[in-house]
Amino acid sequence: MQTQNLTRCSWAGTDELYIKYHDEEWGKEIHDDKTLFEFLILESAQAGLSWITILRRRDGYRNAFAGFDVHKVAAFTDADVERLMQDVGIIRNRLKILSAINNAKLFIGVQKEFGSFDKYLYSFMPDGKPIINHSNSVPASTLISDAISKDMKKRGFKFFGTTICYAHMQATGMVNDHIDACAFK
Repeated sequence: MQTQNLTRCSWAGTDELYIKYHDEEWGKEIHDDKTLFEFLILESAQAGLSWITILRRRDGYRNAFAGFDVHKVAAFTDADVERLMQDVGIIRNRLKILSAINNAKLFIGVQKEFGSFDKYLYSFMPDGKPIINHSNSVPASTLISDAISKDMKKRGFKFFGTTICYAHMQATGMVNDHIDACAFK
């Protein structure tokens, strides 16, 4: 597909990495637990930072976090934490690193309880289906992201408040917030 001169959501800007992410991933429905875990790690790392900062380090995160293999990350030790604290390919924040390991363990628990993390997330969605937003207004959070993040917090997940949860929902296509005029809606 020729992607020049197409209408896009304004946030995609002119950065090639952002444009590629916007065009190929953002708002596209995903039901694969491995990808859902990847975005859980990435979105949690993004807390307080810009998304482009994390996108530019995505390969670093993939390498540092065992290709986003949830079982390997859940088994990380104190030595792994120290290794990650020295890894320039990721955001070296001890609390975020520890939360990634903690969240991996909890992710596995949710998989066991619901059959998949995907089934868990979609249990919050109306009729178990994604939402296509036609308002041309993109909220920072919704009642659904409030409910998911509240439940995840109760389960012990860290760095996954309602705003981060909503960004995760957008990234994984639980909600499609592309503006109606966007060629990638």
